Amino acid sequence: MGTLNPEEWTRQALMECAEAIWGCDSLDKANSLIASRSTPICLPNYVAGELRLPSSPSTTFIDSFAPKTGSLLCRLPCAQQDDVEEAISYARAAFQTWSKTTRAERSRHLRRISELLQEHRELFAVWESIDQGKTLERARIEVDRAISNFSYFSTYILHEQTAARVVDGVALTYEHRSPAGVFALISPWNMPLYLLTWKIAPCIAFGCTAVAKPSEITSMSAYLLGVLLQKAGLPAGVVNIVLGDGPTTGAALVASPLIDGVSFTGGTPTGIAIRRATAHQIRKHMSLELGGKNPNLIFADAMAPATRERTIRIAASAAFENQGEICLCGSRIYVERAAYAEFVREFTEYVAKNYTLRKTVGAVASRQHYNKIRGYLQLAADEKATFNLGAVPPLLDRDGSQGYWIAPTILTDVAPGSLLQQDEIFGPVVTISPFEDEEDAVRLANASEYGLAAVLLTNDGARMRRVGEQIEAGLVWVNCWLVRELGTPFGGMKNSGTGREGGEYSRDVFTVVRTLHLPAY
Repeated sequence: MGTLNPEEWTRQALMECAEAIWGCDSLDKANSLIASRSTPICLPNYVAGELRLPSSPSTTFIDSFAPKTGSLLCRLPCAQQDDVEEAISYARAAFQTWSKTTRAERSRHLRRISELLQEHRELFAVWESIDQGKTLERARIEVDRAISNFSYFSTYILHEQTAARVVDGVALTYEHRSPAGVFALISPWNMPLYLLTWKIAPCIAFGCTAVAKPSEITSMSAYLLGVLLQKAGLPAGVVNIVLGDGPTTGAALVASPLIDGVSFTGGTPTGIAIRRATAHQIRKHMSLELGGKNPNLIFADAMAPATRERTIRIAASAAFENQGEICLCGSRIYVERAAYAEFVREFTEYVAKNYTLRKTVGAVASRQHYNKIRGYLQLAADEKATFNLGAVPPLLDRDGSQGYWIAPTILTDVAPGSLLQQDEIFGPVVTISPFEDEEDAVRLANASEYGLAAVLLTNDGARMRRVGEQIEAGLVWVNCWLVRELGTPFGGMKNSGTGREGGEYSRDVFTVVRTLHLPAY
């Protein structure tokens, strides 16, 4: 927590800072602005269509650090219950009008937001890279996906279908959907803009309003999105963004009786806490996308000469993209024993060549996360696992001034019951283990409390279905990874969450369905 000079929070100062940041659409410009400031950038809430000062006298402030340098980047308010309730009140007032707007009007707003994001693509990518630690190239990919989120739902709502049924000689019945109300939208720190817009776009497309809370570790792109929504002319109160931590801000948001639904992406323990906090509020719509410890099954035939390069490339991408900080990463690699030694050797060589720290691999998101990952790697050393690549990273200096850099790490000789195989490390760390046959592969893949995603690499068409349909995961990729059509259901099994989002599945989250029965005479 930090202190704040009141002069930094004048309305004029907030707007001047916003415009200064808005002009930094390159790393050089952004770093120059950061270096020129004697104080950290101040991030306000976005409420009722404007950048807002925290109103609660008990508001504290959170320091957020740049992962690549370890230096203080910005300071943000930890919104208290009064601030949260105020944002909810504006969202409820806006719902009365927004829920009655035509689909064409809502579509127009979403298209405008998508167009503005496209226009300022590099700006968002630059600040996402600085704030989260990811490479600029990876940040650009995620901005493009955020653009697609608004574009997709802007057209989806223009072509919705409903169901009508006839009871012969008695009645015509049809389904009618209406917006479900005001939603709490809580997004994580690993893909801040992309996952925030994955929630905001369908929420407002289906006529709901929102109070969104990004992670306190990575609030910059949410702040910029608020500025963009203002520039896009989205009616005040339709989307509100409050900044703060989970125990204070997030807890007040999800527990409020004035919130009609929650869409959350984050860790399983937090998902459990949300379920407990809202158990008595049965009416609330709930979509929880939680943790994963995803298997990557590689059969010997996938290492045939014609597909060997593809197999290695997909496995490496699924392991180390975004420093392994993607809930869908395949961090448990299982290889058919006949190809095990060959795969370990070639996979290690490929990763060493193509995933280079500070070039194609960014910094992990925070000091806390660095220490968590380091703890698991120290455990690997203590358990005598083999480090085919990587090592236990050093302890950070007191000021963390070297940044939060952890090299890609490949471990073998890890016991099945080890926490390295069971816990979601969420970093650039993979384990590789052998399996004997299909039955053994499925058993190992399903030996987890999680069931979010899986990767299956094989050239056998029958095996693709035979094994793919037995894996306990909401998303299974065969000979590919992270390929998505936005209408497909996104979500996991077991402790990886509840509910699905995407296309008509998002419609189920953000709308209420009622059936009307009309007499046939």
